[in-house]
Amino acid sequence: MELVVVAASRAKRVMDVVGAALLLVLFSPVIAVIAVAILMTSGGPVLFRQVRPGLHGEPFTLHKFRTMRDPRPDEEAWTTDEVRTTRLGRFLRRTSLDELPELTLVLTGRMSLVGPRPLIMEYLPRYSARHARRHDVRPGITGLTQVSGRRSLTFGQRLDLDVSYLDNWSLWLDLKILLRTVAEPFRRGEIVGQTPAEVDDIGLMPPVLEQIR
Repeated sequence: MELVVVAASRAKRVMDVVGAALLLVLFSPVIAVIAVAILMTSGGPVLFRQVRPGLHGEPFTLHKFRTMRDPRPDEEAWTTDEVRTTRLGRFLRRTSLDELPELTLVLTGRMSLVGPRPLIMEYLPRYSARHARRHDVRPGITGLTQVSGRRSLTFGQRLDLDVSYLDNWSLWLDLKILLRTVAEPFRRGEIVGQTPAEVDDIGLMPPVLEQIR
């Protein structure tokens, strides 16, 4: 049984490396166009960088295309995401093209093509033991949550889906999630504009974040 698990894990890593390399080559013109478009419409930097927890909760620096402007003096960063998101940024988020730079993190082994999305470091000490299992695998560019309702789900529902992914993982499941991710931008009816406080049904937000909601 252990040999089967090891073989499956290696197969997933091979799929990650081959898939990320092919996608980087395929989307390299798109990546270049997006970078130029960000510079022309809102200036630099092109990438958004933030430390997130990875495999076993180890921190790594996530980077993706920047979709928001910096907060103004009278704006609180945690509560003005929707206001600060640029027109280009909304398009990049809706199509998930803002995630393309993360393919380099898949190549280096910090992320996987499919897995639980890496959330912020402040959530780490507030997970239940069950939900903390989401860090038993590499975080993914896309995951079961992203193709199952995404922002229309509460925090509890999202974390439950992450655990369900772990319990039911297979290469076939990864392939199905990847195919559904491609189709996701063409779907309609997704709830948007919710703040973290509005979907926090399990008390995940630390007090420092609750104070500014």
